[in-house]
Amino acid sequence: MRFGVPQFIEIEDKIFGPFTFKQFIYLAGGAGISFMLWNFIPIGFFAIILILPVAAFSIALAFYKVNSKPFIYTVEAAVKYMLAEKLYIWKKGAGKIIKGQDSGAAPEISYVPKLSDSKLKDLSWSLDVIDTTKKR
Repeated sequence: MRFGVPQFIEIEDKIFGPFTFKQFIYLAGGAGISFMLWNFIPIGFFAIILILPVAAFSIALAFYKVNSKPFIYTVEAAVKYMLAEKLYIWKKGAGKIIKGQDSGAAPEISYVPKLSDSKLKDLSWSLDVIDTTKKR
């Protein structure tokens, strides 16, 4: 008995005409928000100014790819980055000044950690390694 190997598993099915389900939802959501903005904002010019970014965002969600991945992954990563706590570490004299030293701009600091031979030995000794060759 032979079993067929599934192929083209990364391609989504076209459900609503030429659109996949996700594309249809993104476009319908953008159209719905645009419709509400058009109806609730009394001056048409201001409504159009607000509708254009909404329409562009919904079209980007539906069709645009960044590094051959859907745009929604980029949006998700950006939101996670903005909401996550950030840890800023600065060690005096740890890095070297690359540029901006003489100008009025703030200098950019590049930190490259140095690992000497003695530090490497200390690190290797501090690891908790169990010797499996010894008998108990």
